[in-house]
Amino acid sequence: MNTLINKKSLAQEVAAKLQEQISLGQYKINEKLPTEPELMKNFGVGRSSVREAIKLLANSGLLRVQQGVGTFVEQVTGSREPMDQRLKRASTQDLDEVRQLLEMKIAEKAALNRTEKDIINIKTHLLARQTTANQGLIEECIEADIQFHIAIAEASKNEILADMYRATSIHLKKWFLHIYPDTGIFIQTFALHNQLLNNIIAGDAKKAWNTAAKIIGHIQQ
Repeated sequence: MNTLINKKSLAQEVAAKLQEQISLGQYKINEKLPTEPELMKNFGVGRSSVREAIKLLANSGLLRVQQGVGTFVEQVTGSREPMDQRLKRASTQDLDEVRQLLEMKIAEKAALNRTEKDIINIKTHLLARQTTANQGLIEECIEADIQFHIAIAEASKNEILADMYRATSIHLKKWFLHIYPDTGIFIQTFALHNQLLNNIIAGDAKKAWNTAAKIIGHIQQ
């Protein structure tokens, strides 16, 4: 069956189509792909485009090239896809679940590792969150809320956790604007956020974890 594609960025187009076919189960793990001539015919492209597409997918960990034998499916998703690209194609619900899990862990670690500078930073963003919420400034309030939690992530002193939280939050801003038409939820949850700050100041990791869990549960209701 011919699967003709547009002539723009041919190798990338072929790679994307092959990746789609693999993810849909057309080719299974360890299954051999069609020969170069067959792929050229299927996609309506030249040999160089097919070879470059195979190289791209092999570099991403999706395909395995065995010289003189053929090209085989290594796995159904490329393990070396940059995290930022992976986050961009993730659903907002999946991103939010990751963010929620991270919030409990960073709260716990922040209570153990925060400095006085971290506390000042967290307080500053919490005040901005409260002020913008009371003024009904939803976009500014969401930004302040995200920065509040990022400040907690930074206070955890775990750079990977902090980077992961920043990355997921960036991709959720538009969704938050869609699901929160006003600042009501931010006003309702101020006391819990203030309690989380106090748990972190007190160095109580267990209470910080539990308060973060309460915040998540309240917002989901």
